[in-house]
Amino acid sequence: MNYSIPKDIFVKAAKEYGTPLWIYNRETIEERVKETKVFDVVRYAQKACSNLSVLALMKRLGVVVDAVSAGEIVRALKAGYKGGIEKGKAPEIVYTADIFDADALELVKQHKIPVNIGSPDMIEQLAAAGIRTDLTLRVNPGFGHGHSSKVNTGGDLSKHGVWHEQIKECVKLAQKHGMWISGLHMHIGSGSDFEHLAKVCDSMCDAARALGSHLKTISAGGGLPISYKEEEKGNRIDMQLYFELWDKARKRIEQSIGHSVSLEVEPGRYLVAESGYLVSEIRAIKKQADNTFYLVNAGFTDLVRPSFYGSYHGISIIACDDRELNESENVIVAGPLCESGDVFTQEEGGFVVTRNLPKAQVGDLLILHDAGAYGASMSSNYNSRRYAAEAMYSKGELKLIRERQSFEQMLQNDKVIDF
Repeated sequence: MNYSIPKDIFVKAAKEYGTPLWIYNRETIEERVKETKVFDVVRYAQKACSNLSVLALMKRLGVVVDAVSAGEIVRALKAGYKGGIEKGKAPEIVYTADIFDADALELVKQHKIPVNIGSPDMIEQLAAAGIRTDLTLRVNPGFGHGHSSKVNTGGDLSKHGVWHEQIKECVKLAQKHGMWISGLHMHIGSGSDFEHLAKVCDSMCDAARALGSHLKTISAGGGLPISYKEEEKGNRIDMQLYFELWDKARKRIEQSIGHSVSLEVEPGRYLVAESGYLVSEIRAIKKQADNTFYLVNAGFTDLVRPSFYGSYHGISIIACDDRELNESENVIVAGPLCESGDVFTQEEGGFVVTRNLPKAQVGDLLILHDAGAYGASMSSNYNSRRYAAEAMYSKGELKLIRERQSFEQMLQNDKVIDF
């Protein structure tokens, strides 16, 4: 396995901060942002990794953000992003969801956050709250795709977005309440392949006809894939070709409506996945009949993707005593949770598989690669396990960007009452 961070940094970090531990490489994030800058606007889907230092880095790199909850609005504001719309500029924060809860609606109103509508009911609720604003419409084009059925966000079995046949209905509803739909957004799924991503261009052109001259912005959404397997690393998405496909669609739309349109892209995984490593320690090696298990001190409470989606992550071993790792064996890598599904080497459907890894011993570090997206942000306190610490590697230095949760912090909102 390749490392974008010197291997000795992992050893030093484990000793200083303990494990499990998240480490992100700032340089990798900067490289991915640079690649996506061919688009007019890069809007980061912060749900992928919402650490405040990561958000602050995105802001310094000229990336704006998407928020899918009240908490993500608060995070964006804390990182220095501002609400409102400044003429000639993309809004720094856009709220995208299929519903409003009370907190989100209040924050949208208080900070003048533009909204990317995912349900017609949201237009009525904005009006009832006394909010009048230009809107973006997230359109479900009638098809979807993704690396797992659980991340397919298009088609008639998806809850996401406004069904493509209801666009005109939403336009009339917005106009009724003194609002205009000035933007269109489409996102068909996470980790989609190039063929399916390209199909969205035609659907966007179809949807644009319903908005006409009021259209100011189109968003290609996210879903940009990365290669998690080492042998596929050379097959990166051709970002220039992807942009050119969307640029052609944009020009068709501009010709139709008679004025220029801004073109956004909304990556999450693509910007942060390859920057991240989950560092764990092997705490037991055991035989179960013919199977060898490496049991580590990280579980699906830290990285849930393998258990939830059957996702693949590269795995490497770093010896705790600098010995050479010359031999290998087929092993199952699993975590400490009281759950049979707490296995890092499994496929979609929960099928446990082995991985050929160096022969290890208790105390060695086991590193899960490409874990920067939907890793820490999907962590939980299940089994009363604490959130792991997070660190950023930047210019040869490693800095802590989130401390490990203490037991006191984990329990601070619980109350013991008298029965």
